[in-house]
Amino acid sequence: MERAERVKLPEANPIIFALDVGTWDEAQRFVEELKEWVWGFKIGKELFTWMGPRIVEMVQEKGGRVFLDLKYHDIPATVAKASAMATRLQVAMFDLHAFGGLEMMRMAVEASREVAQKEGLPSPKILGVTVLTSLREADLRELGITRPIEEEVVHLATLAQRAGLDGVIASPQEIKPLREACGDDIMIVTPGVRLQKGLKHDQARVMTPKEAVEAGTDFLVIGRPIRDAANPLKATKEILEEVRSGA
Repeated sequence: MERAERVKLPEANPIIFALDVGTWDEAQRFVEELKEWVWGFKIGKELFTWMGPRIVEMVQEKGGRVFLDLKYHDIPATVAKASAMATRLQVAMFDLHAFGGLEMMRMAVEASREVAQKEGLPSPKILGVTVLTSLREADLRELGITRPIEEEVVHLATLAQRAGLDGVIASPQEIKPLREACGDDIMIVTPGVRLQKGLKHDQARVMTPKEAVEAGTDFLVIGRPIRDAANPLKATKEILEEVRSGA
């Protein structure tokens, strides 16, 4: 099974911009402005539900990579078919919920790799969502999960590794235990990044970009700190400079 290659910093750009906007014009503006300064663009449920595959195509036509963040979670056959279609879209990454189980994840990997091989397409990196960064210990207990968050994240990540996934999505606070448990051959993609520690918005487990990189993440998914800045391009450059100075 093909494995992800870890990003080498500071030579590589670890920033994935969360293209969480509501209009075509906004999306196009951010792609045109930031495409030379970020690794790629995350397209999530809001934008994809509104605009569908054409928003993916727009980013790609402008030279940007796409991380398709739809968090597939369904019966194995359904997720496998969705994974095949994501591969046909030629996205660089897509994700699914590790809570869907080992068989669901395995079938997703098999379907994606099979389509890529048969149709001569690049194989996207497939990521497992562990525990959402908005969740706290109390939220897990309400769901009947008794493990502490850190242990649950590591458990789901090792399950994702067994299934052949390339990486996982986890909060910055779980990076170090993930590296200890899973080694360097797993890609870690980190949302929950804020420029100021006290500014959490709807995230519960956060770090600054520099802290996350020092902890060992591969990619930083950053939305509001760039999107809501008075000058998004300037904000992106400053984050990139901070990240590289700490790598």
